[in-house]
Amino acid sequence: MSHPYYPSGTPRFNHVAMSVPAHLLDESSRADITRFWSEVFGFDELPTMTVDRERLILGCVHWDQFVFLIAEDEPMSCPRLDHFGFSVGTREELDAAWERAKAYRERDPRVDIIDPSIDDQDVVKIHSLYVGFQLPMMCELQYWEFAS
Repeated sequence: MSHPYYPSGTPRFNHVAMSVPAHLLDESSRADITRFWSEVFGFDELPTMTVDRERLILGCVHWDQFVFLIAEDEPMSCPRLDHFGFSVGTREELDAAWERAKAYRERDPRVDIIDPSIDDQDVVKIHSLYVGFQLPMMCELQYWEFAS
């Protein structure tokens, strides 16, 4: 059933924007950021949108989902658990991302991981994992396991 405001279908969140210091968007730091988010989550830089020390956009697996990073003199600052969410279709996919994040942390201690947990709501178990790297917000990866 469709929502009366959106008869063409359910709208989706398509991006999150964060401000960061300009030095995080220089060539070296951009390479660090894109390498991590690509290797762990499959998020890839949209290079035609990159402006050195000003802007970096990471496509989140599909062209209309992205993380938009913009340089600001007064960049965003967040408590550790402020985050954006990304969902996966299986527990195995969540666990694979966790393994990739742990492997990356072995060679780069800047990776911040909060190990998986389960919020059991009886009708659904929400499996979640938090991972952060160089951005003001962490990424929460979720898998929703519905009761049979």
